Amino acid sequence: MRKPEPLTLQSGPVRLEPMTADHAAALEAAARDGELWKLRVTSVPAPGEAAAYVSAALQGCADGHMLPFVVVDGASGRVIGSTRYHDIVPAVERLEIGYTWYGKSWQRTHVNTTCKLMLMTHAFETLGAQLVGWRTDNYNFASQRAIERLGARKDGVLRHHALRRDGTVRDTVMYSLTAGEWPEVKAHLQYQLTRPREA
Repeated sequence: MRKPEPLTLQSGPVRLEPMTADHAAALEAAARDGELWKLRVTSVPAPGEAAAYVSAALQGCADGHMLPFVVVDGASGRVIGSTRYHDIVPAVERLEIGYTWYGKSWQRTHVNTTCKLMLMTHAFETLGAQLVGWRTDNYNFASQRAIERLGARKDGVLRHHALRRDGTVRDTVMYSLTAGEWPEVKAHLQYQLTRPREA
């Protein structure tokens, strides 16, 4: 598997750009749409914390185990959220997609499916990943449903696995998709984005 390197991905009106220190203010503004930091099961930066959030992501990139993006609405040019590759392990041709969040106005729209389709296509078809994984809080039911809608399979639960922002310890639900499963999942996601919507 090739090591992921910073690049811009675009599909229709959604663009993924490499995160930089200059994005801190825009990410903070996006997080205000729905006051997302108040959700105990997410990693969204609270007011005043966006610079540290970006700094940690960029350090992960420098260390070689993360590749963070900002999500941009192409029509307005506004940053509307963030996502990243993480836990990148080239030796076993595996990476995960996570740290994903969108301003409330963009949730339950085409944005998540579009972003995941771009990231999975790049991971499987350009980088040569053999497995893409996801992880989420055991109480983040919306995230679990979103991951399952992508076609990922539930691998299991890591109990007492990670700290939440409030200091409690969460169980982590793990999902994955293999390279062999990707063609069918890709076709389904493309259909989801193009199928006629009911009035």
